[in-house]
Amino acid sequence: MFGAPMPALAESNPQVLSAYLRARAADSDGKVGMAADGYALALMAAPDDAVIAIRAYRVAVSAGDFTLLNRARSVLERADMAPGDAAILALAEAGLAGDATATQSAIERVKTGALSFLVPSFRAWAAFDNPKAAMAALDAAGTNAIARRYAQESRALMLIAAGKTAEANDLLAVLLRADGNQVDLRITAAQLFAKAGQPDAARLLLVGNDPSVVAVRNNLGAGRAASTALGISYLLTRLASDLNDGEASRLLIVIARAALRIDPGNDRVRLLLASALARDNAPDHALTVLTAIAPGNAFYQVAEAERVELLHKSGDASAALAAAAALAEAPSATISDFRRYADLLIEAGRAEAAVGAYQRAIDRDRAAADWVLYLQLGSALDRAGKWPLAKTMLEKAVALAPDEAVALNYLGYGLLEHGGDLSVAGKLLERASMLRPQDLSILDSLAWAYFLQGETMRALPLLETAAKGEPANSAINEHLGDVYWKAGRRYEARYAWQAAALLAKDADADRIVAKIANGLVAR
Repeated sequence: MFGAPMPALAESNPQVLSAYLRARAADSDGKVGMAADGYALALMAAPDDAVIAIRAYRVAVSAGDFTLLNRARSVLERADMAPGDAAILALAEAGLAGDATATQSAIERVKTGALSFLVPSFRAWAAFDNPKAAMAALDAAGTNAIARRYAQESRALMLIAAGKTAEANDLLAVLLRADGNQVDLRITAAQLFAKAGQPDAARLLLVGNDPSVVAVRNNLGAGRAASTALGISYLLTRLASDLNDGEASRLLIVIARAALRIDPGNDRVRLLLASALARDNAPDHALTVLTAIAPGNAFYQVAEAERVELLHKSGDASAALAAAAALAEAPSATISDFRRYADLLIEAGRAEAAVGAYQRAIDRDRAAADWVLYLQLGSALDRAGKWPLAKTMLEKAVALAPDEAVALNYLGYGLLEHGGDLSVAGKLLERASMLRPQDLSILDSLAWAYFLQGETMRALPLLETAAKGEPANSAINEHLGDVYWKAGRRYEARYAWQAAALLAKDADADRIVAKIANGLVAR
């Protein structure tokens, strides 16, 4: 049925077979929670079956079901079939339990796998209460560049915890000079400084516009205390961040789950985990992870912004819009919050409301309002039927970014559509096309400018090129039909209009059908 081995006891035990097949079906449908429940029942009925355990292990990682995950991991370890990442989960469990012997055993298992470069740092944090032993463990990183990098970051954090501020700052300066975008190091070091009663030192690390850094900067509070759990969780978060390259990754999810297991207060890794789960087609579990970040938490607004994106991607437009509205109405709303809300309003066809949201984004910080924001406001005003105001905003966008083809094209084509100066429009569109010669939409706009200025034969080859490159573009095909008609090529004009009519809607479709029937009425 599923093209995979059945559990060993399936043929002789109908209970195992039924639970296993239900779990497989749910798993195939992306219903991770139901699949986890089914595998748990199957594994309970067949507690030593490695076939069930391996599937239960995988699903439990996505679901965050550590009861099932640990049960499945134990089965696989006894059968010598545990995945390489199981050692990381074992380390998290040992750290959570405060079991020093189990922690050392798990670290030894990590040493034999692909993540062996973390071993010196893991050993150091396991020995955190013995500073001399911890520093000796970090020294063992040797010359391996990756191992040494993680070890040096751990050393900096331990120096902060030990009150050796000057040494810590010197080392942080070196590390951040090499990689100033290292968000996790800056956040964790700042939290430790805050706990040590040094908020000024903490804030010096929290510079830039990364949402997580801004969140901690605005809600630094009393910071966090260093511990074995925090250190191991930091290393795993740091690794998860390095692996977070925009692709779904099973290893990333395992590492993030382990980081959160040993340190439930690590909300930074919650954000990484939610993002990874969303990419792994588990949006419900991603939303559940984000829900654990409560109002008042430093990362709450970042989590809510992620929730809006998840709801939108999952197709729940009304919930996404409501969540975006709540963020935009909050006293602490940022330019990004207003812009996100406005974008969703545009998508919902509510241009008038979007105008207000884009304007609030600009008003929040005019110095930070970029050309894109003015372009978006101009577009919303245009959609709302307020071209004179739209033109002003689009001109502002072009003034801020005279070499941005998108802004030049929008203003130029808008002038064409709204009876503006054809010469000005033509110059704008010629510049846009020069900047982006391969952009067929801009080529269409430029051709249309030539056509409206009476240069039919100059427009024709441009439109033929655009239509060849985008044969399913209704606007381009309609323009091509108009130019063919003006050039006396009536059969080709109707052929182009028919192609345009296939994808046109509402008033556009009616207009094109009228052209097919009656030809081009003189403008």
